[in-house]
Amino acid sequence: MIVFDLECVNGHTFEGWFEDKKDLESQQEQGILTCPVCDNTSVSQKLHPIAIRRSSNGVSKHAVQTSQDALAKLNEKVAEYVEKNFEDVGSDFTKNALEMHYGVEEFRNIKGTTTKEEDKVLKKEGVPVFKVPVVKNPGDDLN
Repeated sequence: MIVFDLECVNGHTFEGWFEDKKDLESQQEQGILTCPVCDNTSVSQKLHPIAIRRSSNGVSKHAVQTSQDALAKLNEKVAEYVEKNFEDVGSDFTKNALEMHYGVEEFRNIKGTTTKEEDKVLKKEGVPVFKVPVVKNPGDDLN
């Protein structure tokens, strides 16, 4: 048996176990190899990190760059999702979050800023908050 890292055209990555490389190619040709996330049959083999020569410190430069690229892509997707699906309440975040928590306002997805003291208040009151780091893109004015 051999394990290959696979990826569908939608970017979902997963492992596949095959008898050999020919078994992988045969399943691809027959269209029976599908992504377990989206059932897409357009699946290709990714380079497996074991096949990459290691640098002198034991960490593959390619693997490090691949990890950094994946994290950057994930951060971009999270930021895009938040931008499209959350109302920006700015510095009123704590006020709005507490009002929703206690039923004064109807629940909605909000984003904004808090101070360290406001973070402590939200935690003490049991308000679930998820902090997303803001990464400055070239051309953004975040002053």
